[in-house]
Amino acid sequence: MKPTDRSYLEVNLPPYLQHDIDALQQGLAQDVLYLDCLFDELYGSINSAEWDDEITHEQAAYLREKYL
Repeated sequence: MKPTDRSYLEVNLPPYLQHDIDALQQGLAQDVLYLDCLFDELYGSINSAEWDDEITHEQAAYLREKYL
């Protein structure tokens, strides 16, 4: 049985991916006009990290569901 708290999937992410998550969260908090760019950047970073085997498919799916 998997834990209901899946935040463990956000541990030890590649720095560029963590940066894009942080930038999106900051953009949402500040209600910036370029949110679409931040979403696109994060989407690309998740895909890149998954294809480069830096994160698992499970992590990628979790991050997409949570942030996108």
